[in-house]
Amino acid sequence: MPQRVDQDEDFAAFVAARSARLMHIAHMLCGDRELARDIAQTALEKAYVRWGRIRLADPFAYVRQAVVNECRMGWRRRSGGEVPLATVGEADFGVRSVSSVADPAVAVTQRLDLLAALAGLTRRERTVVVLRYVENLSEAETARIVGIAPGTVKSTLARGRDKLRRSGALSSTITSGELA
Repeated sequence: MPQRVDQDEDFAAFVAARSARLMHIAHMLCGDRELARDIAQTALEKAYVRWGRIRLADPFAYVRQAVVNECRMGWRRRSGGEVPLATVGEADFGVRSVSSVADPAVAVTQRLDLLAALAGLTRRERTVVVLRYVENLSEAETARIVGIAPGTVKSTLARGRDKLRRSGALSSTITSGELA
C-alpha cells in the first residue's frame, strides 16, 4: 500500500507540474479550449493507469504522445464537421505569450490570429508545426510521434509555414520560435 501512495503523490506532482503544458499543446492542436482540457484529462487518465511503468522512463513524452493521439482520434470522429476556433478570453495556461508585446490586447489578438491560421492547416501540418515550434522537438522526435519519415516532417513543415506566412500569422514580429 505505501508504494501506491508514493505513486499517487508522484503522479499528483507530475500533473501539477505538467498539466498546463499538456493543455496548451492540446489547445494548439485542436483550437478549442474546452476540448483541449478534455483531451489533456483523457491523456492523464490513461497515464495514471500505467503510471507505475511510465514514471521511470519519460512520463511527459508518454502523455504528450497520448495528447497527440487523442487529438487525432477526435479529428477522425469529427471529420467533415465543424472546426472549432478559439474564443476571446483564451486562458494562457501559464505558458509564454505569442509575442513580447507589452499590450495584453495585442497579444490576445495575435494569439487568436495564430489559432485561426493554425485551423487553416491540414491536420498533419498543424501537428508538425505545433510539435516542432511549440514543443521545440527535433525533426526525428516529431517524425516518431506523428508516425512519418523525417523528410516528410521537413516538407510538411515547409508547407505549413508557407500557409502561416501567407495568412500573416508568421510576420517579422512573430518568428517561428515564438509560436508558443
